[in-house]
Amino acid sequence: MIRKAMIMDELAITRALARMTHEIIERNGGVEDLCLLGVKSRGVPLAARLAENIRTFEGVSVPVGYLDITLHRDDLSDEEKSASPSDCHFPCDIRDKTVIIVDDVLYTGRTARAAMESVFSFGRPRAIQLAVLIDRGHRELPIRPDYIGKNVPSAKTEEIAVQIKEYDGESGVYICDI
Repeated sequence: MIRKAMIMDELAITRALARMTHEIIERNGGVEDLCLLGVKSRGVPLAARLAENIRTFEGVSVPVGYLDITLHRDDLSDEEKSASPSDCHFPCDIRDKTVIIVDDVLYTGRTARAAMESVFSFGRPRAIQLAVLIDRGHRELPIRPDYIGKNVPSAKTEEIAVQIKEYDGESGVYICDI
């Protein structure tokens, strides 16, 4: 993968997450009964950052967990799925909660669909919302995020690489040739 351009640096990511946090608070009329679930792997630290922003802005700690969508992917055989045990952590009972699924990049919509199936396998929330750092378009399913850090038009021959310091040692969003 060859980096063509940097789209966001650490400061831009921080600003986008702060804006998204304010949008989450405003749209939900506060943070009561919210639960953030990050999609493994880079959605997890993004969910934690949103939760920290909520704590800073509202003085309230919201539960944060994570989803492993492997068992709900539509591009794996049953054998491949059974070889990968699901690793999800739900920090609270999600019934009657607004669950916000957090991911790094929204592309075809298939990961978001699998994340929703994963959530429903643990219970029926009042509502599910989707927060993504990058929306690059090219949807194959009728999925639309509620909160977007940045829209990045891209070609199908390109890849959006999100690096998060918790995993990669540095944070940035890059458009790359594949």
